[in-house]
Amino acid sequence: MGKVMIVTGAARGIGRAVAMMAADRGWDLAINWHSDDAAGHEVIEAVRAKGRRAIGLRGDVAREDDVIALFDAAVRDLGGIDSVIVNAGILAQTMPLAQMSAARMQRVVDVNVMGALLTAREAARRLGRPMDRPSATIVLVSSAAARLGSPGEFVDYAASKGALDSLNIGLAKELAAQNIRVNAVRPGLIETGIHASGGQPDRAQRLAAGVPMARPGSADEVAEAILWLAGEESSYVTGTHLDVTGGR
Repeated sequence: MGKVMIVTGAARGIGRAVAMMAADRGWDLAINWHSDDAAGHEVIEAVRAKGRRAIGLRGDVAREDDVIALFDAAVRDLGGIDSVIVNAGILAQTMPLAQMSAARMQRVVDVNVMGALLTAREAARRLGRPMDRPSATIVLVSSAAARLGSPGEFVDYAASKGALDSLNIGLAKELAAQNIRVNAVRPGLIETGIHASGGQPDRAQRLAAGVPMARPGSADEVAEAILWLAGEESSYVTGTHLDVTGGR
């Protein structure tokens, strides 16, 4: 029986890239997605086509019952959980803070902060194991926005990712004695569909000149970092923020 990984928000972008790469490297997958059923089921079938087991549930990570259902399904159908990738997140239309509605900010916080806390909590409840076994892992998908601030664009999103950076530091210390390692990846300017949800589908290419490497990154490049932190190759790494930003 293979190792089992949960990936939230796996129907697109970085989450999808992680699921595909993990399947290639021998992981079985439990995934979730928020609304795009066709994309979610496509990921499940693609993982199965690689010879791995895969299950998936539609759900909202901001809803406690949906998060618990995903973890319950992984244990029931796949036999356990070895790694959890806390990836699901949203941003909203680009604008300065003064123009943001309370409803918009609340939704960003609900998904990006409460969703991450609920997912990490369920992982903390279920992943502990003896110290003579390989560590279980939690990888939080933060963002370089946490340290850059995203002024004039989406400071609410940046603030929510700053919360994940704090969660990473505290939870890594809290769970170390349970043989669970916790780390965060902070992607920079990555070519994914998330920019379209902020109203700027060309944002990654347009801002690439400000990146020292002079290009946006790819979802696969971020997935490589996530898979390293999720696996045994990073066995003495916990509480770390790994920037995947092209030097930005």
